[in-house]
Amino acid sequence: MAGKKRSKENPAIQLEVLEKARTGVRGFDEITEGGLPQGRPALVVGGAGSGKTVFGMEFLVRGALQYGEPGVFMTFEESEKDLSKNFATIGFNLKDLIARKLLFIDFVFIERKEIEETGEFDLDGLFVRLESAIDSIGAKRVVLDTLEALFSGFSDEAILRAELRRLFRWLKDKGVTVVITCERGTTTLTRFGLEEYVADCVIMLDQRMTDQVATRRMRIIKYRGSKHGSNEYPFLIDENGLSILPVTSLGLNYTVSSERVPSGIERLDNMLGGGYFRGSSILVTGTPGTGKSTVGAHFADAACRAGKRSLYFSFEESPHQIMRNMTSVGIDLKQWVDKGTLRFHATRPSLYGLEMHLVTMHKIIEDFKAEVVIVDPVSNLASVGSNTEIGSMLTRLIDFLKFRQITSLFTNLTLAGGVLEATEVGISSLMDTWILLRDIEIGGERNRGMYVLKSRGMAHSNQIREFLLTNEGVQLRDVYAGPAGVLTGTARLAQEAQEKAQAMTRQQEIEHNQREIERQRQIMEAQISAIQAQFEVTKEKLEMSVTQEQTVEKLLAKDREAMARLRKADKTLAVK
Repeated sequence: MAGKKRSKENPAIQLEVLEKARTGVRGFDEITEGGLPQGRPALVVGGAGSGKTVFGMEFLVRGALQYGEPGVFMTFEESEKDLSKNFATIGFNLKDLIARKLLFIDFVFIERKEIEETGEFDLDGLFVRLESAIDSIGAKRVVLDTLEALFSGFSDEAILRAELRRLFRWLKDKGVTVVITCERGTTTLTRFGLEEYVADCVIMLDQRMTDQVATRRMRIIKYRGSKHGSNEYPFLIDENGLSILPVTSLGLNYTVSSERVPSGIERLDNMLGGGYFRGSSILVTGTPGTGKSTVGAHFADAACRAGKRSLYFSFEESPHQIMRNMTSVGIDLKQWVDKGTLRFHATRPSLYGLEMHLVTMHKIIEDFKAEVVIVDPVSNLASVGSNTEIGSMLTRLIDFLKFRQITSLFTNLTLAGGVLEATEVGISSLMDTWILLRDIEIGGERNRGMYVLKSRGMAHSNQIREFLLTNEGVQLRDVYAGPAGVLTGTARLAQEAQEKAQAMTRQQEIEHNQREIERQRQIMEAQISAIQAQFEVTKEKLEMSVTQEQTVEKLLAKDREAMARLRKADKTLAVK
Protein backbone atom coordinates (compact mmCIF):
# COMPACT_ATOMS: atom_id res chain seq x y z
CA MET A 1 0.00 0.00 0.00
CA ALA A 2 1.97 2.98 -1.31
CA GLY A 3 1.30 6.56 -0.42
CA LYS A 4 2.52 10.12 -0.66
CA LYS A 5 2.12 13.09 1.63
CA ARG A 6 2.56 16.78 0.94
CA SER A 7 5.22 18.67 2.85
CA LYS A 8 3.87 21.04 5.51
CA GLU A 9 6.58 23.59 4.74
CA ASN A 10 6.08 23.40 0.97
CA PRO A 11 2.78 21.81 -0.14
CA ALA A 12 4.07 21.59 -3.71
CA ILE A 13 6.55 18.93 -2.60
CA GLN A 14 5.26 15.38 -2.20
CA LEU A 15 7.03 13.19 0.35
CA GLU A 16 7.38 9.44 0.04
CA VAL A 17 5.74 7.72 2.99
CA LEU A 18 6.15 4.20 4.29
CA GLU A 19 4.41 1.57 2.20
CA LYS A 20 2.43 -1.03 4.12
CA ALA A 21 1.27 -4.58 3.50
CA ARG A 22 -2.19 -5.38 4.78
CA THR A 23 -2.25 -8.45 6.97
CA GLY A 24 -5.96 -9.29 6.70
CA VAL A 25 -5.95 -10.01 10.44
CA ARG A 26 -9.20 -8.64 11.83
CA GLY A 27 -8.54 -5.37 13.67
CA PHE A 28 -4.74 -5.33 13.23
CA ASP A 29 -4.67 -3.17 10.10
CA GLU A 30 -6.82 -0.54 11.85
CA ILE A 31 -4.44 -0.38 14.80
CA THR A 32 -1.37 0.00 12.57
CA GLU A 33 -3.16 2.25 10.05
CA GLY A 34 -2.53 -0.09 7.15
CA GLY A 35 -0.67 -3.23 8.21
CA LEU A 36 3.01 -4.24 8.47
CA PRO A 37 5.89 -2.27 6.90
CA GLN A 38 6.12 -3.50 3.32
CA GLY A 39 9.47 -5.01 2.35
CA ARG A 40 10.75 -4.90 5.93
CA PRO A 41 11.04 -7.40 8.79
CA ALA A 42 8.58 -7.28 11.70
CA LEU A 43 9.14 -9.07 14.98
CA VAL A 44 6.30 -10.87 16.80
CA VAL A 45 7.28 -11.54 20.41
CA GLY A 46 5.40 -13.70 22.90
CA GLY A 47 5.44 -16.60 25.29
CA ALA A 48 4.24 -20.12 24.62
CA GLY A 49 0.59 -20.22 23.52
CA SER A 50 0.33 -16.47 22.92
CA GLY A 51 -0.56 -16.89 19.21
CA LYS A 52 2.71 -16.06 17.40
CA THR A 53 2.50 -18.91 14.89
CA VAL A 54 -1.19 -18.26 14.24
CA PHE A 55 -0.47 -14.59 13.54
CA GLY A 56 2.33 -15.50 11.12
CA MET A 57 0.33 -18.12 9.24
CA GLU A 58 -2.77 -15.93 8.99
CA PHE A 59 -0.57 -13.15 7.61
CA LEU A 60 0.44 -15.51 4.78
CA VAL A 61 -2.98 -17.09 4.17
CA ARG A 62 -4.84 -13.75 4.07
CA GLY A 63 -2.11 -12.28 1.90
CA ALA A 64 -2.43 -15.10 -0.61
CA LEU A 65 -6.24 -15.23 -0.72
CA GLN A 66 -7.17 -11.56 -0.29
CA TYR A 67 -4.21 -9.66 -1.76
CA GLY A 68 -2.72 -12.11 -4.25
CA GLU A 69 0.68 -12.25 -2.53
CA PRO A 70 2.20 -15.77 -2.21
CA GLY A 71 4.16 -16.52 0.94
CA VAL A 72 6.86 -18.75 2.41
CA PHE A 73 6.54 -20.23 5.89
CA MET A 74 9.90 -21.48 7.16
CA THR A 75 9.46 -23.44 10.35
CA PHE A 76 12.10 -24.83 12.66
CA GLU A 77 9.73 -26.65 15.03
CA GLU A 78 6.72 -28.16 13.19
CA SER A 79 6.50 -30.20 10.02
CA GLU A 80 4.29 -29.33 7.06
CA LYS A 81 1.98 -32.22 7.97
CA ASP A 82 1.55 -31.03 11.55
CA LEU A 83 0.94 -27.44 10.48
CA SER A 84 -1.70 -28.50 7.93
CA LYS A 85 -3.60 -30.44 10.59
CA ASN A 86 -3.30 -27.72 13.22
CA PHE A 87 -4.52 -24.91 10.98
CA ALA A 88 -7.37 -26.94 9.52
CA THR A 89 -9.13 -26.37 12.88
CA ILE A 90 -9.41 -22.65 12.08
CA GLY A 91 -10.44 -23.20 8.48
CA PHE A 92 -7.08 -22.75 6.73
CA ASN A 93 -6.60 -25.28 3.90
CA LEU A 94 -2.81 -25.17 3.65
CA LYS A 95 -2.58 -28.15 1.30
CA ASP A 96 -4.76 -26.39 -1.25
CA LEU A 97 -2.68 -23.22 -1.05
CA ILE A 98 0.50 -25.24 -1.49
CA ALA A 99 -0.95 -27.01 -4.53
CA ARG A 100 -1.88 -23.64 -6.06
CA LYS A 101 1.65 -22.31 -5.40
CA LEU A 102 0.31 -19.61 -3.10
CA LEU A 103 2.13 -21.05 -0.09
CA PHE A 104 5.46 -22.79 0.43
CA ILE A 105 6.20 -24.49 3.75
CA ASP A 106 9.81 -25.41 4.46
CA PHE A 107 10.52 -27.40 7.62
CA VAL A 108 14.17 -26.95 8.62
CA PHE A 109 15.23 -29.37 11.32
CA ILE A 110 18.14 -28.09 13.40
CA GLU A 111 19.93 -30.37 15.82
CA ARG A 112 21.74 -28.25 18.35
CA LYS A 113 24.47 -30.76 19.14
CA GLU A 114 25.42 -30.97 15.46
CA ILE A 115 26.16 -27.27 15.25
CA GLU A 116 29.83 -26.53 15.57
CA GLU A 117 30.50 -22.94 16.32
CA THR A 118 33.54 -21.48 14.64
CA GLY A 119 34.47 -17.99 13.65
CA GLU A 120 33.47 -18.87 10.10
CA PHE A 121 29.95 -20.14 10.94
CA ASP A 122 27.20 -18.18 9.21
CA LEU A 123 23.68 -18.44 7.78
CA ASP A 124 24.61 -18.67 4.12
CA GLY A 125 23.00 -22.09 3.79
CA LEU A 126 19.74 -20.76 5.21
CA PHE A 127 19.81 -17.79 2.85
CA VAL A 128 20.23 -20.07 -0.18
CA ARG A 129 17.37 -22.29 0.95
CA LEU A 130 15.09 -19.36 1.71
CA GLU A 131 15.88 -17.59 -1.56
CA SER A 132 15.06 -20.75 -3.50
CA ALA A 133 11.69 -21.04 -1.75
CA ILE A 134 10.88 -17.37 -2.44
CA ASP A 135 11.77 -17.65 -6.11
CA SER A 136 9.85 -20.91 -6.60
CA ILE A 137 6.45 -19.25 -6.06
CA GLY A 138 7.31 -15.56 -6.45
CA ALA A 139 6.71 -14.95 -2.74
CA LYS A 140 6.05 -11.45 -1.42
CA ARG A 141 5.71 -12.51 2.21
CA VAL A 142 7.88 -14.63 4.49
CA VAL A 143 7.46 -16.00 8.02
CA LEU A 144 10.32 -17.43 10.11
CA ASP A 145 9.07 -19.44 13.10
CA THR A 146 10.88 -19.23 15.53
CA LEU A 147 14.13 -17.31 15.91
CA GLU A 148 15.23 -19.20 19.04
CA ALA A 149 15.11 -22.53 17.22
CA LEU A 150 17.29 -21.10 14.45
CA PHE A 151 19.91 -19.75 16.85
CA SER A 152 19.57 -22.45 19.50
CA GLY A 153 23.15 -23.63 19.02
CA PHE A 154 24.79 -20.24 19.39
CA SER A 155 26.54 -19.49 22.65
CA ASP A 156 29.02 -16.93 21.40
CA GLU A 157 27.23 -13.60 21.82
CA ALA A 158 29.41 -11.80 19.29
CA ILE A 159 28.63 -14.34 16.55
CA LEU A 160 24.95 -14.30 17.53
CA ARG A 161 24.67 -10.53 17.25
CA ALA A 162 26.50 -10.46 13.93
CA GLU A 163 24.32 -13.16 12.41
CA LEU A 164 21.11 -11.56 13.68
CA ARG A 165 22.03 -8.27 12.03
CA ARG A 166 22.97 -10.05 8.83
CA LEU A 167 19.68 -11.98 8.79
CA PHE A 168 17.58 -8.83 9.13
CA ARG A 169 19.70 -6.99 6.55
CA TRP A 170 19.42 -9.86 4.05
CA LEU A 171 15.64 -10.03 4.46
CA LYS A 172 15.27 -6.28 3.96
CA ASP A 173 17.44 -6.43 0.82
CA LYS A 174 15.17 -9.14 -0.62
CA GLY A 175 12.24 -6.68 -0.49
CA VAL A 176 9.82 -9.18 1.03
CA THR A 177 7.54 -8.41 3.97
CA VAL A 178 8.70 -10.63 6.81
CA VAL A 179 7.26 -11.78 10.12
CA ILE A 180 9.78 -13.29 12.52
CA THR A 181 8.50 -14.91 15.70
CA CYS A 182 10.55 -15.13 18.87
CA GLU A 183 10.18 -15.91 22.56
CA ARG A 184 10.08 -13.33 25.33
CA GLY A 185 13.15 -12.90 27.48
CA THR A 186 13.32 -13.01 31.26
CA THR A 187 14.95 -9.61 31.78
CA THR A 188 14.65 -8.24 28.24
CA LEU A 189 11.80 -8.08 25.75
CA THR A 190 13.33 -10.85 23.62
CA ARG A 191 15.52 -13.76 24.61
CA PHE A 192 18.67 -12.41 22.97
CA GLY A 193 17.93 -8.76 23.76
CA LEU A 194 18.91 -7.57 20.28
CA GLU A 195 16.10 -8.48 17.91
CA GLU A 196 13.82 -5.62 18.94
CA TYR A 197 16.50 -3.09 18.00
CA VAL A 198 17.15 -4.32 14.46
CA ALA A 199 13.47 -4.94 13.56
CA ASP A 200 11.43 -2.11 12.03
CA CYS A 201 8.23 -3.21 13.75
CA VAL A 202 7.90 -5.05 17.07
CA ILE A 203 4.60 -6.65 18.13
CA MET A 204 4.17 -8.23 21.55
CA LEU A 205 1.58 -10.93 22.17
CA ASP A 206 0.74 -11.84 25.72
CA GLN A 207 -1.45 -14.37 27.50
CA ARG A 208 -2.06 -13.67 31.16
CA MET A 209 -4.10 -15.27 33.91
CA THR A 210 -6.30 -13.19 36.22
CA ASP A 211 -8.43 -14.98 38.81
CA GLN A 212 -7.98 -18.23 36.85
CA VAL A 213 -9.27 -16.59 33.65
CA ALA A 214 -6.94 -16.30 30.63
CA THR A 215 -6.86 -13.20 28.42
CA ARG A 216 -4.76 -12.63 25.30
CA ARG A 217 -3.49 -9.12 24.57
CA MET A 218 -1.46 -7.47 21.84
CA ARG A 219 0.67 -4.33 21.89
CA ILE A 220 2.70 -2.52 19.23
CA ILE A 221 6.05 -1.85 20.94
CA LYS A 222 7.50 0.14 18.05
CA TYR A 223 6.83 0.90 14.40
CA ARG A 224 9.43 2.92 12.52
CA GLY A 225 8.03 5.51 10.14
CA SER A 226 4.39 5.09 11.12
CA LYS A 227 1.82 6.12 13.67
CA HIS A 228 0.17 3.28 15.55
CA GLY A 229 -2.00 2.51 18.52
CA SER A 230 0.02 2.25 21.72
CA ASN A 231 -2.51 0.59 24.02
CA GLU A 232 -2.91 -3.07 24.87
CA TYR A 233 -5.55 -4.66 22.66
CA PRO A 234 -7.35 -7.88 23.61
CA PHE A 235 -7.58 -10.50 20.90
CA LEU A 236 -9.30 -13.80 20.33
CA ILE A 237 -8.26 -16.96 18.49
CA ASP A 238 -11.24 -18.92 17.22
CA GLU A 239 -12.37 -20.95 14.23
CA ASN A 240 -11.76 -17.97 11.92
CA GLY A 241 -8.30 -17.02 13.12
CA LEU A 242 -7.33 -13.92 15.09
CA SER A 243 -9.74 -11.14 16.01
CA ILE A 244 -8.20 -8.06 17.59
CA LEU A 245 -10.28 -5.35 19.20
CA PRO A 246 -8.89 -2.27 17.44
CA VAL A 247 -9.90 0.37 19.97
CA THR A 248 -9.87 0.79 23.71
CA SER A 249 -12.42 3.60 23.58
CA LEU A 250 -13.75 5.49 20.60
CA GLY A 251 -14.29 9.23 20.47
CA LEU A 252 -17.57 11.11 20.81
CA ASN A 253 -17.93 12.06 17.15
CA TYR A 254 -20.48 9.45 16.10
CA THR A 255 -23.62 10.45 14.21
CA VAL A 256 -27.11 10.23 15.72
CA SER A 257 -30.55 9.54 14.29
CA SER A 258 -34.03 10.91 15.03
CA GLU A 259 -35.67 7.74 13.72
CA ARG A 260 -37.77 5.97 16.34
CA VAL A 261 -37.55 2.25 17.11
CA PRO A 262 -40.54 0.60 18.85
CA SER A 263 -39.97 -0.99 22.25
CA GLY A 264 -42.61 -3.66 21.61
CA ILE A 265 -44.75 -2.27 24.46
CA GLU A 266 -47.26 0.24 23.06
CA ARG A 267 -47.83 2.27 26.21
CA LEU A 268 -44.09 2.46 26.86
CA ASP A 269 -43.68 3.94 23.38
CA ASN A 270 -46.35 6.49 24.31
CA MET A 271 -44.46 7.31 27.50
CA LEU A 272 -41.35 7.94 25.38
CA GLY A 273 -43.16 9.96 22.75
CA GLY A 274 -42.84 7.32 20.03
CA GLY A 275 -40.18 4.76 21.08
CA TYR A 276 -36.40 4.67 21.41
CA PHE A 277 -34.05 6.58 19.12
CA ARG A 278 -32.25 4.34 16.62
CA GLY A 279 -28.65 3.85 17.68
CA SER A 280 -29.34 4.82 21.29
CA SER A 281 -28.48 2.83 24.41
CA ILE A 282 -31.23 1.79 26.83
CA LEU A 283 -30.80 0.63 30.41
CA VAL A 284 -33.50 -1.39 32.19
CA THR A 285 -32.86 -1.83 35.92
CA GLY A 286 -34.82 -3.49 38.68
CA THR A 287 -34.80 -5.96 41.53
CA PRO A 288 -35.20 -9.72 40.86
CA GLY A 289 -38.49 -10.71 39.24
CA THR A 290 -39.53 -7.25 38.08
CA GLY A 291 -39.56 -8.24 34.38
CA LYS A 292 -36.27 -6.88 32.99
CA SER A 293 -35.69 -9.82 30.64
CA THR A 294 -39.30 -9.61 29.44
CA VAL A 295 -38.79 -5.98 28.43
CA GLY A 296 -35.69 -7.08 26.51
CA ALA A 297 -37.59 -9.93 24.85
CA HIS A 298 -40.38 -7.54 23.80
CA PHE A 299 -37.76 -5.29 22.20
CA ALA A 300 -36.17 -8.22 20.33
CA ASP A 301 -39.59 -9.42 19.16
CA ALA A 302 -40.57 -5.96 17.88
CA ALA A 303 -37.23 -5.53 16.09
CA CYS A 304 -37.57 -8.91 14.35
CA ARG A 305 -41.13 -8.07 13.30
CA ALA A 306 -39.70 -4.94 11.66
CA GLY A 307 -37.15 -7.08 9.80
CA LYS A 308 -34.13 -5.99 11.87
CA ARG A 309 -31.41 -8.49 12.74
CA SER A 310 -31.30 -8.86 16.51
CA LEU A 311 -28.62 -10.32 18.75
CA TYR A 312 -29.35 -11.44 22.32
CA PHE A 313 -26.36 -11.89 24.67
CA SER A 314 -27.37 -13.83 27.77
CA PHE A 315 -25.13 -14.21 30.82
CA GLU A 316 -27.74 -15.95 32.96
CA GLU A 317 -30.06 -18.28 31.01
CA SER A 318 -29.75 -20.63 28.05
CA PRO A 319 -31.49 -19.71 24.77
CA HIS A 320 -34.01 -22.56 25.15
CA GLN A 321 -34.85 -21.46 28.68
CA ILE A 322 -35.39 -17.87 27.56
CA MET A 323 -37.60 -18.92 24.64
CA ARG A 324 -39.66 -21.24 26.86
CA ASN A 325 -40.12 -18.61 29.57
CA MET A 326 -41.21 -15.94 27.10
CA THR A 327 -43.97 -18.13 25.65
CA SER A 328 -45.71 -17.79 29.04
CA VAL A 329 -46.21 -14.08 28.33
CA GLY A 330 -47.17 -14.56 24.69
CA ILE A 331 -43.77 -13.83 23.09
CA ASP A 332 -42.64 -16.39 20.50
CA LEU A 333 -38.92 -15.83 19.98
CA LYS A 334 -38.29 -19.24 18.43
CA GLN A 335 -39.97 -18.21 15.18
CA TRP A 336 -37.36 -15.47 14.71
CA VAL A 337 -34.50 -17.83 15.54
CA ASP A 338 -35.81 -20.24 12.90
CA LYS A 339 -36.05 -17.40 10.36
CA GLY A 340 -32.51 -16.26 11.12
CA THR A 341 -33.37 -12.73 12.25
CA LEU A 342 -32.64 -13.47 15.93
CA ARG A 343 -29.50 -15.07 17.32
CA PHE A 344 -28.70 -15.96 20.91
CA HIS A 345 -25.21 -16.08 22.39
CA ALA A 346 -25.31 -17.48 25.92
CA THR A 347 -22.22 -17.95 28.09
CA ARG A 348 -21.31 -17.88 31.74
CA PRO A 349 -19.34 -14.73 32.58
CA SER A 350 -16.59 -16.89 34.10
CA LEU A 351 -15.86 -18.47 30.70
CA TYR A 352 -13.66 -15.50 29.69
CA GLY A 353 -12.16 -12.39 31.14
CA LEU A 354 -13.89 -9.07 30.44
CA GLU A 355 -11.58 -8.25 27.53
CA MET A 356 -12.27 -11.59 25.86
CA HIS A 357 -16.00 -11.10 26.32
CA LEU A 358 -15.64 -7.71 24.63
CA VAL A 359 -13.67 -9.12 21.68
CA THR A 360 -16.14 -11.99 21.29
CA MET A 361 -19.12 -9.63 21.32
CA HIS A 362 -17.49 -7.33 18.76
CA LYS A 363 -16.80 -10.24 16.44
CA ILE A 364 -20.29 -11.76 16.72
CA ILE A 365 -21.97 -8.37 16.21
CA GLU A 366 -19.93 -7.70 13.07
CA ASP A 367 -20.35 -11.22 11.66
CA PHE A 368 -24.14 -11.23 12.25
CA LYS A 369 -24.52 -7.61 11.08
CA ALA A 370 -26.80 -6.94 14.03
CA GLU A 371 -29.07 -3.88 14.08
CA VAL A 372 -30.37 -4.47 17.61
CA VAL A 373 -28.38 -5.86 20.57
CA ILE A 374 -29.70 -6.99 23.97
CA VAL A 375 -27.29 -7.73 26.84
CA ASP A 376 -28.95 -9.51 29.77
CA PRO A 377 -27.79 -8.85 32.47
CA VAL A 378 -24.58 -6.80 32.66
CA SER A 379 -24.55 -7.09 36.45
CA ASN A 380 -23.49 -10.77 36.14
CA LEU A 381 -20.12 -9.62 34.78
CA ALA A 382 -19.21 -8.62 38.34
CA SER A 383 -17.98 -12.19 38.83
CA VAL A 384 -15.03 -11.60 36.46
CA GLY A 385 -14.12 -7.98 37.12
CA SER A 386 -14.40 -4.99 39.38
CA ASN A 387 -17.06 -2.33 38.86
CA THR A 388 -14.44 -0.02 37.35
CA GLU A 389 -13.30 -2.71 34.89
CA ILE A 390 -16.89 -3.54 33.93
CA GLY A 391 -17.65 0.15 33.41
CA SER A 392 -14.59 0.49 31.16
CA MET A 393 -15.53 -2.60 29.15
CA LEU A 394 -19.13 -1.45 28.67
CA THR A 395 -17.98 2.06 27.71
CA ARG A 396 -16.01 0.56 24.82
CA LEU A 397 -18.90 -1.69 23.84
CA ILE A 398 -21.42 1.17 23.85
CA ASP A 399 -19.05 3.38 21.83
CA PHE A 400 -18.69 0.56 19.31
CA LEU A 401 -22.49 0.15 19.05
CA LYS A 402 -23.13 3.88 18.71
CA PHE A 403 -20.58 4.22 15.92
CA ARG A 404 -22.50 1.57 13.99
CA GLN A 405 -25.93 3.02 14.82
CA ILE A 406 -26.92 -0.22 16.59
CA THR A 407 -29.74 0.18 19.10
CA SER A 408 -28.80 -1.58 22.33
CA LEU A 409 -30.69 -2.55 25.48
CA PHE A 410 -28.90 -3.55 28.68
CA THR A 411 -30.53 -5.05 31.76
CA ASN A 412 -29.02 -4.61 35.19
CA LEU A 413 -29.97 -6.27 38.47
CA THR A 414 -30.49 -3.97 41.45
CA LEU A 415 -30.12 -5.64 44.81
CA ALA A 416 -33.15 -5.52 47.10
CA GLY A 417 -32.73 -2.89 49.78
CA GLY A 418 -30.21 -0.96 47.70
CA VAL A 419 -30.55 2.38 45.99
CA LEU A 420 -32.87 1.85 43.03
CA GLU A 421 -31.81 4.93 41.09
CA ALA A 422 -28.19 3.78 40.80
CA THR A 423 -26.21 0.97 39.16
CA GLU A 424 -23.42 -0.93 40.86
CA VAL A 425 -21.28 -0.93 37.71
CA GLY A 426 -21.73 2.83 37.20
CA ILE A 427 -23.00 2.82 33.60
CA SER A 428 -26.14 4.93 33.95
CA SER A 429 -24.36 8.02 32.61
CA LEU A 430 -23.58 6.13 29.38
CA MET A 431 -27.24 5.42 28.70
CA ASP A 432 -29.61 7.55 26.65
CA THR A 433 -32.77 6.07 28.16
CA TRP A 434 -33.09 4.62 31.67
CA ILE A 435 -36.21 2.62 32.56
CA LEU A 436 -36.67 1.63 36.19
CA LEU A 437 -38.76 -1.37 37.24
CA ARG A 438 -39.64 -1.60 40.91
CA ASP A 439 -41.74 -3.52 43.40
CA ILE A 440 -44.65 -1.66 44.98
CA GLU A 441 -45.80 -3.25 48.24
CA ILE A 442 -49.24 -2.36 49.62
CA GLY A 443 -52.08 -4.25 51.24
CA GLY A 444 -50.01 -7.41 51.64
CA GLU A 445 -49.22 -7.57 47.91
CA ARG A 446 -46.13 -7.03 45.78
CA ASN A 447 -46.86 -5.54 42.40
CA ARG A 448 -44.62 -4.14 39.68
CA GLY A 449 -44.25 -0.54 38.64
CA MET A 450 -42.40 1.12 35.75
CA TYR A 451 -41.28 4.66 35.11
CA VAL A 452 -38.83 6.44 32.83
CA LEU A 453 -36.02 7.83 34.92
CA LYS A 454 -34.44 9.68 32.00
CA SER A 455 -34.56 9.77 28.21
CA ARG A 456 -32.22 12.14 26.43
CA GLY A 457 -33.51 14.23 23.55
CA MET A 458 -37.20 13.45 23.96
CA ALA A 459 -40.14 14.56 26.06
CA HIS A 460 -41.21 11.63 28.21
CA SER A 461 -43.79 10.79 30.83
CA ASN A 462 -42.96 11.26 34.50
CA GLN A 463 -45.82 9.01 35.58
CA ILE A 464 -45.49 5.61 37.26
CA ARG A 465 -47.28 2.82 35.41
CA GLU A 466 -48.34 -0.49 36.88
CA PHE A 467 -46.41 -3.22 35.06
CA LEU A 468 -48.47 -6.38 34.43
CA LEU A 469 -47.21 -9.66 32.95
CA THR A 470 -50.11 -11.29 31.13
CA ASN A 471 -50.64 -14.10 28.63
CA GLU A 472 -50.52 -11.43 25.93
CA GLY A 473 -47.30 -9.81 27.07
CA VAL A 474 -46.60 -6.75 29.15
CA GLN A 475 -49.46 -4.38 29.86
CA LEU A 476 -49.03 -0.98 31.46
CA ARG A 477 -51.87 0.52 33.47
CA ASP A 478 -52.31 3.81 35.24
CA VAL A 479 -51.72 3.57 38.96
CA TYR A 480 -54.03 5.25 41.49
CA ALA A 481 -52.41 8.23 43.15
CA GLY A 482 -54.37 9.75 46.00
CA PRO A 483 -54.15 10.80 49.65
CA ALA A 484 -53.07 7.27 50.60
CA GLY A 485 -50.26 7.29 48.02
CA VAL A 486 -49.78 5.05 44.97
CA LEU A 487 -52.11 2.02 44.83
CA THR A 488 -51.59 -1.06 42.66
CA GLY A 489 -53.01 -4.56 42.38
CA THR A 490 -56.11 -5.41 44.42
CA ALA A 491 -55.74 -2.18 46.39
CA ARG A 492 -56.08 -0.29 43.11
CA LEU A 493 -59.02 -2.49 42.07
CA ALA A 494 -60.75 -1.91 45.43
CA GLN A 495 -60.18 1.82 45.16
CA GLU A 496 -61.44 1.79 41.58
CA ALA A 497 -64.57 -0.16 42.69
CA GLN A 498 -65.18 2.32 45.51
CA GLU A 499 -64.76 5.24 43.16
CA LYS A 500 -67.07 3.54 40.67
CA ALA A 501 -69.76 3.12 43.36
CA GLN A 502 -69.36 6.74 44.39
CA ALA A 503 -69.59 7.79 40.77
CA MET A 504 -72.79 5.74 40.36
CA THR A 505 -74.28 7.38 43.47
CA ARG A 506 -73.41 10.81 42.13
CA GLN A 507 -74.88 9.90 38.77
CA GLN A 508 -78.10 8.71 40.40
CA GLU A 509 -78.33 11.96 42.40
CA ILE A 510 -77.78 13.94 39.22
CA GLU A 511 -80.47 11.98 37.40
CA HIS A 512 -82.90 12.45 40.37
CA ASN A 513 -82.28 16.19 40.39
CA GLN A 514 -82.76 16.34 36.64
CA ARG A 515 -86.11 14.54 36.98
CA GLU A 516 -87.19 16.94 39.78
CA ILE A 517 -86.28 19.88 37.59
CA GLU A 518 -88.40 18.44 34.82
CA ARG A 519 -91.34 17.87 37.21
CA GLN A 520 -91.13 21.43 38.55
CA ARG A 521 -90.94 22.71 35.00
CA GLN A 522 -94.07 20.78 34.07
CA ILE A 523 -95.90 22.10 37.20
CA MET A 524 -94.84 25.60 36.33
CA GLU A 525 -95.97 25.19 32.75
CA ALA A 526 -99.36 23.82 33.95
CA GLN A 527 -99.78 26.78 36.27
CA ILE A 528 -98.86 29.14 33.48
CA SER A 529 -101.38 27.42 31.22
CA ALA A 530 -104.14 27.79 33.87
CA ILE A 531 -103.34 31.44 34.42
CA GLN A 532 -103.26 31.92 30.66
CA ALA A 533 -106.70 30.31 30.33
CA GLN A 534 -108.13 32.46 33.16
CA PHE A 535 -106.60 35.48 31.51
CA GLU A 536 -108.26 34.62 28.22
CA VAL A 537 -111.68 34.28 29.93
CA THR A 538 -111.30 37.58 31.75
CA LYS A 539 -109.98 39.20 28.63
CA GLU A 540 -112.97 37.98 26.66
CA LYS A 541 -115.42 39.35 29.27
CA LEU A 542 -113.68 42.68 29.43
CA GLU A 543 -113.52 42.96 25.66
CA MET A 544 -117.29 42.23 25.48
CA SER A 545 -117.92 44.90 28.10
CA VAL A 546 -115.80 47.38 26.17
CA THR A 547 -117.67 46.55 22.97
CA GLN A 548 -121.04 47.02 24.67
CA GLU A 549 -119.99 50.35 26.14
CA GLN A 550 -118.74 51.49 22.76
CA THR A 551 -122.04 50.45 21.14
CA VAL A 552 -124.07 52.30 23.78
CA GLU A 553 -121.89 55.36 23.31
CA LYS A 554 -122.48 55.30 19.57
CA LEU A 555 -126.23 54.97 20.04
CA LEU A 556 -126.28 57.88 22.48
CA ALA A 557 -124.30 59.99 20.03
CA LYS A 558 -126.83 59.27 17.28
CA ASP A 559 -129.69 60.12 19.59
CA ARG A 560 -128.13 63.48 20.45
CA GLU A 561 -127.64 64.30 16.81
CA ALA A 562 -131.24 63.42 16.06
CA MET A 563 -132.55 65.61 18.90
CA ALA A 564 -130.34 68.46 17.75
CA ARG A 565 -131.75 68.34 14.28
CA LEU A 566 -135.26 68.42 15.65
CA ARG A 567 -134.41 71.50 17.73
CA LYS A 568 -132.60 73.12 14.83
CA ALA A 569 -129.64 73.60 17.06
CA ASP A 570 -126.32 75.08 16.00
CA LYS A 571 -124.09 72.48 14.24
CA THR A 572 -121.26 73.11 16.59
CA LEU A 573 -123.48 72.65 19.56
CA ALA A 574 -125.09 69.68 17.93
CA VAL A 575 -121.76 68.08 17.48
CA LYS A 576 -121.00 68.70 21.07
